[in-house]
Amino acid sequence: MNQEFYTMSLALSKEVGLSPYIASVSCLMRFQPTIIRYDTLASTNTEAAEQARRGAPEGVCIVARAQTSGRGRQGRTWASPPDAGLYFSIVLRPSVEERWWPFIALIGALAARDGLRAVCSVDADIKWPNDLVVNGRKICGILAETVETGSGRACVLGIGINLRSAGWPAEIAAAATSVEAETGAPPDGEKLLQAVTHAVGDWYALLHAEAGLETIRCAWERSSSYAFGKRVRVTVGGRTVRGTTRGLEPSGALRLETEGGETLCLYSAEIAELRETDDERDSH
Repeated sequence: MNQEFYTMSLALSKEVGLSPYIASVSCLMRFQPTIIRYDTLASTNTEAAEQARRGAPEGVCIVARAQTSGRGRQGRTWASPPDAGLYFSIVLRPSVEERWWPFIALIGALAARDGLRAVCSVDADIKWPNDLVVNGRKICGILAETVETGSGRACVLGIGINLRSAGWPAEIAAAATSVEAETGAPPDGEKLLQAVTHAVGDWYALLHAEAGLETIRCAWERSSSYAFGKRVRVTVGGRTVRGTTRGLEPSGALRLETEGGETLCLYSAEIAELRETDDERDSH
């Protein structure tokens, strides 16, 4: 074991609480991203999916300065003005069973959070299922999508991080924030890209390691105020309920205890934090 590999394994072991052996296995399995850059794309996820269909190997990372049709969950538009954000998508070809693929969105959020903290000193909260927020305002979005390819099903992990607020529509500016707004300093997008892709590699390797799923689940719960005891309003399948979050299932689903005492396991839903003003309004 060379010194660089030993140092990497030791750092990962300390960071996420793994045994040195499992950490060393994870480091052996982590991919090295291959960056492909564009000035403008309709969507980095769309381009990454097309590259995957053409046989792109795991680790191909599509980066664009701007997106003309950037998107989030459920077909929502992701505002992507030139150089206002970090927009990229990574091709993954997981060897774990597909029932565990929902963890890919979790590791995307963990990796983005790691990168923001390390490079920008921004401490973001993970809002289930795929957002990072600072003081309740969105700073990052995650979108994981599957794609059929000639060599088997692949996954595209898209990450969008707001670097600057310039050029945002008014409705976006009211609900979002950026690295520059939080720090008061121009962000180093290139350094942040390197940090986040490196962190994706580390967390993705854990997905394939012994006890890795449990490590990821526990790390996500520690990183999110939405994991336990958060009173929320949830809309799923045309039904809206109120309740309290009770952590993640081993499958990665969010447990919700409704006000009626029912326990729901949520894989995808719209979620909003309930505040005292919501209770007061609903009581009238």
